[in-house]
Amino acid sequence: MNEAKTQNSNTLAHNWWMLALRGLVAIIFGVLAFVLPGMTLLTLLFLFGAYAIVNGVLALVHAFSAPKGYPRFGALMVTGIISIAAGVLAFIWPGITALSLVLLIAAWAIVNGVFEIATAIRLRRVIAHEWLLALAGVLSVLLGIVMLLQPGVGALALVWWI
Repeated sequence: MNEAKTQNSNTLAHNWWMLALRGLVAIIFGVLAFVLPGMTLLTLLFLFGAYAIVNGVLALVHAFSAPKGYPRFGALMVTGIISIAAGVLAFIWPGITALSLVLLIAAWAIVNGVFEIATAIRLRRVIAHEWLLALAGVLSVLLGIVMLLQPGVGALALVWWI
């Protein structure tokens, strides 16, 4: 059991850059949304689509980078697949309405948040400060729920909040 924890810790430590890269992509997405205040929801849709696809690919790379014979991180794989699907849908339906965009992002935020919480729980004895990952998951779920309850306000707030 102790050897598995050490191997898991080593895997996470070796692949720290993938998590950092996902964070960097999120920051770039946020900065682009902020410096382009006149952007339309269609542009936001494409930015979200690109972010979700890159986030999903990086999550899958992270999940599949575990050494041979070592269990994969199922929550990361599901998060990666959901993120890629959300991004692809954003590009396939470019004429999506503001309401649909809000609902798509709300659903994505809830699912992503649930799996972030699950990952934090699973790795609570392996990584330090796992509560931060769980907190990010809780905030993501709460954001998704608020957006589902107030989609009209969510569309406008989304542009400025990002």
